[in-house]
Amino acid sequence: MPSPQPRLRRQVLAILSKGRGLLLHPARIVPAAYLAGWLLGTLLLWLPWATKDGQTSWWEASFTAMSALCITGLAVVDTASHWSHAGQAVILLLIQVGGFGIMTLTSMIVFTVTGRASSVLARIAQTETRTSLKGIRRLPLRILTLSLVCESVVALLLTLRFLALGYPPERALYHGLFHAVSAFNNAGFALYPDNLVGFNADPWVMVPVCTAVVLGGLGFPVWNELLDRLRGTAPRRLWSVHLRLTVGASLLLLAAGFLAVLALEWSNPATLGSQGLSGKLLGALGGTVFPRTAGFNSIDYDHVTGSTLLVTNALMVIGGGTAGTAGGLKVTTVAVLLLTVLTEVSGEQVTVVGGRRVSEACIRQSLSVAVLGVAVVFGGVLAMASLESLPNEALSFEAISAFGTVGLSTGITPRISHGSWGVLMVLMFLGRVGPVSAAAALAMRARLRRFAYPPQDPLVG
Repeated sequence: MPSPQPRLRRQVLAILSKGRGLLLHPARIVPAAYLAGWLLGTLLLWLPWATKDGQTSWWEASFTAMSALCITGLAVVDTASHWSHAGQAVILLLIQVGGFGIMTLTSMIVFTVTGRASSVLARIAQTETRTSLKGIRRLPLRILTLSLVCESVVALLLTLRFLALGYPPERALYHGLFHAVSAFNNAGFALYPDNLVGFNADPWVMVPVCTAVVLGGLGFPVWNELLDRLRGTAPRRLWSVHLRLTVGASLLLLAAGFLAVLALEWSNPATLGSQGLSGKLLGALGGTVFPRTAGFNSIDYDHVTGSTLLVTNALMVIGGGTAGTAGGLKVTTVAVLLLTVLTEVSGEQVTVVGGRRVSEACIRQSLSVAVLGVAVVFGGVLAMASLESLPNEALSFEAISAFGTVGLSTGITPRISHGSWGVLMVLMFLGRVGPVSAAAALAMRARLRRFAYPPQDPLVG
């Protein structure tokens, strides 16, 4: 009779191997990495040297760390007056790490040191950036180069403007660098009590900042394709469906949002009504660009019309491009769903974009991400409504801003309870890593069934 020990050993090894695979799944590693970064950032901001008066609460430190790492921009204390230069440097570092993506940054370090990366790191980087495994090797350097070039150019332009406004050289350079990094990473942190409202009529500040926000929000896959085309290394074929949807939907949202905000706030004396023509145009531009996950304020959202809040909510929910510094459901997710609806209404059988068919798997993933996102936001609003005696309109705006990693606020963030701060922190975390993890889990758990169930549809509509 054969000994049961070899069989038992095989069973134990199989269980351990399966457990290792579950732990190393990108859908689990990415959230764990962000949580570790948040805890480290919280500890650093909690130290006395991080604040100007040497005192800050655990809640203030943890909320700020989560907001910075998830590149959101919601703040419970004034960034300039509360945090010391060391604390602001920690916030800036968290923004940069959150913008790169923790696991993409890890892959970059491993590539730099060893010249190669493990298959696990490669899969995680592929999950975060939506890049083929073949392109993973050169991707971190491209991300770093693109980020530093864009941030440096914007920092230079802003520094020159601040010098022209009479800032001392060191302050002009510091403010230029801080706001350039915050803009490209769509973070929305600013060193002014009114954010950027005081500059909403200044084209030398608004245009560079808006440009950096748009470039960062397009997503790295778009820039990968554009760079390959410029270098002539991409195959001669049509532009990808992803690039077409991202750029096309982004331009459409910018145009529609600009016209809507301009029309709705044109005569509002508390926002654009008191501005000249250039101030109205630049304020409306910022009011369209920033809600798509950047979080800077070019207008005071505590005084905008209810219609503008609805438009802003829509922009925050949609967000920017996939695998970049933007949040939200992503423009491609919403575009795929809208095109699928149009396909169904028109009686067609398949969703087509630029002569290419969108797979049913992609449509299912888009629907799953959208439904999960709406459910999370609804749950967050419900939780905050049970804790606060504030209008649901303000609470909804805050919750959508947190989940979309936008950072816009009607001014209630510092005044709500710690329980609501916790809800917003969860929303920021899920908004930053949730869609990525959900997409990874959906894409990597597909099973091939060797049978099919008989069809039977319920009545819908």
